[in-house]
Amino acid sequence: MGEAWVGQVVGSPWLFPALFALVVGDAFLVVLPSETAVVALAALAGASGDPPVAAIAATAAAGALAGDLACYGLGRWAGVDRWAWQRRPRVAAAIARVRRTVERRTAVLVFTARYVPFARIAVNLSAGAARIPLARYAPLAAAAGVGWALYNVAVGGVVGTALADRPLLAIGVSIATAVALGLAVDAAVRLIDARRR
Repeated sequence: MGEAWVGQVVGSPWLFPALFALVVGDAFLVVLPSETAVVALAALAGASGDPPVAAIAATAAAGALAGDLACYGLGRWAGVDRWAWQRRPRVAAAIARVRRTVERRTAVLVFTARYVPFARIAVNLSAGAARIPLARYAPLAAAAGVGWALYNVAVGGVVGTALADRPLLAIGVSIATAVALGLAVDAAVRLIDARRR
């Protein structure tokens, strides 16, 4: 049954539109498993040759950019002082610190946050609220999205190729590998932030 199900997913005309929607949605809802889907599809591609790796990477990168731009747009529209709670002294001071950091380190934050779910939302909203020019922000978000897509495709593809005779196992191992690498990135970012303070 497992192999037949995999064949149906790969052959579905809805595969890439669904992947795109999942990645866009993940820009706002971190519970959506967009990384997992990209890694799993890449593992399947590495193990069986389908779906096409280039299509997975392109769809994931386009979805990442679209989601980040939407989040940026929301931040630009909502701003940082629209609601009363945002104007409270402690909150306003924290928002001001984030805004200054986003203005000074836009590239570093956009690239780093792409791999840290909650940070990604905060940075993209803050970039919009800080009115970072779209001409400056969009290329950074595009490059970060491409890097993120290629990273996830590489993780899945390497494991899928290594376990080519067992595609379902390749999917499971690649997801576990991606989760472990994600936790390592989260820990590294926290350690770097702690040392800066």
